[in-house]
Amino acid sequence: MLTFLTRRVLAGLVTLFVALFLMYLLVDAAMDPLADLRQSTAPNKAQLIDQRIEQLQLDVNPVVRFFGWLGNAVTGDFGVAWRTGQAVTVLISRAIGSTLELVTAATLLSLVLGVAVGIVSALRQYAAFDYIIIFVSFLLYSLPSFWVAVLLKQWGAIGFNDFLGDPVISWVVIAAIALLSGLLWMLAVGGGGRRRVQTLVVAAAATFAMFAFLQLTNWWLQPRVGPVLLAVLGVAAALAIVAIIAGLQNRRALYASLTTVALGVVLFFPMQQVFDALPLSNWLLAGLGLVTIAVGLLIGYLFGGPDRGVSARAAALTAFVVGVLIVADQVMQVWPPYYDALRSRPIPTFGDRTPNLGGNFWVGILDSLTHLLLPTLTLILIAFAAYTRYSRSSMLEVMNQDYIRTARAKGLPERVVVVRHGFRNTLIPLATIVPIDVITLIGGAVITETVFARPGMGLLFVESLRNAEIEPVMAYLMITAALAIIANIVADIVYAVVDPRIRLDA
Repeated sequence: MLTFLTRRVLAGLVTLFVALFLMYLLVDAAMDPLADLRQSTAPNKAQLIDQRIEQLQLDVNPVVRFFGWLGNAVTGDFGVAWRTGQAVTVLISRAIGSTLELVTAATLLSLVLGVAVGIVSALRQYAAFDYIIIFVSFLLYSLPSFWVAVLLKQWGAIGFNDFLGDPVISWVVIAAIALLSGLLWMLAVGGGGRRRVQTLVVAAAATFAMFAFLQLTNWWLQPRVGPVLLAVLGVAAALAIVAIIAGLQNRRALYASLTTVALGVVLFFPMQQVFDALPLSNWLLAGLGLVTIAVGLLIGYLFGGPDRGVSARAAALTAFVVGVLIVADQVMQVWPPYYDALRSRPIPTFGDRTPNLGGNFWVGILDSLTHLLLPTLTLILIAFAAYTRYSRSSMLEVMNQDYIRTARAKGLPERVVVVRHGFRNTLIPLATIVPIDVITLIGGAVITETVFARPGMGLLFVESLRNAEIEPVMAYLMITAALAIIANIVADIVYAVVDPRIRLDA
């Protein structure tokens, strides 16, 4: 392992140096910091040009300037953006924070949704659901991101804001949505005729009840989770998690998860007081999340049994979902004043913060979430299609292996065959793809950030190119190139961890 890491790090440093050297020469040749002065009509035009040449050292050979920049960059000094006079490190620190918010949300959601849908599509190969997913994934994958972003601006922001002016959905539309949802669930679950009808009825009824609840309670303008909805959603999440991880016949795991939901409902009102008393921050919220997961693990272990590890995992995941719902309720409580403060247009189309908004910690979180909504959806729709295709093809390959047939021949339940034998090996190809995708996105979703004017790494790169500021551009390229090299090394290590057939010291 040490030999492998040493070899890859040295090769990565050489690659990084060559890439930065070539990019510096290309960027320097492409930029023209004197373009605005050449078109100037000022009487001291020549003097201004000479001053800028001296300021930016344009009369020095670019090779010499590169080594000077590299020597400073190694010490952490990336220079100054000459038009604004701001340090590049300050610009990068602001931009990378905004990009990390976007990348984290988009990657996690697209990965979870894409893998889940892809696996279900593989299990329903050549069925109607499979053909629908194939069509949708190819359609989304072929759409240009800027076009998706513009459509989301029009219908996801402007259209939804207009809807909030009179948030009433026709009962005919609700019935149509419920029927469509029931058909989709019926195709995904499959089974015999009776099971399909049951799935259709239950899914359609649940969808209709959900939209009816939103309609009758004016939830769009006064959203809340509350203890009742927390109990309903918590029980649904517990049943789904136990069904996937342990199977509903595992009573200890089921009781542990339901106990976790009951504890969350009991603590719902006391947590309101805790949130009011604590000096809230993102780090404190993350710490409370870890405590929530630890409580779920403890409940699972206390139920004991020979498979207490399975019970603990199911209870911990349930506790995480319940905790997220409790936090979501806190965020929803500030929706009415936030809605009024933004003059009934709460879904923004640009930026990552509302200037001079004010408010408490929860208002800040809500404001960040509303600004994240559209750019995150843009990235999810594109990445979801790719992850769906990857996971589907990988799952199809795995399910045709001999060890899957052996597991079925031994009489293992289909859930165990799919989850414990098929699903884990399906993740092996994704272990190579996901780290690289994450690092690529940290470099900035250039088109998405530009369309939504989100001040992330991508927008910083575009604006620096437009302003002919080579220092921010080279800092961006250095960070993204270094992260790309690290991502490839991490992908190799993760691949070796999840696949015991791979040995890094061979």
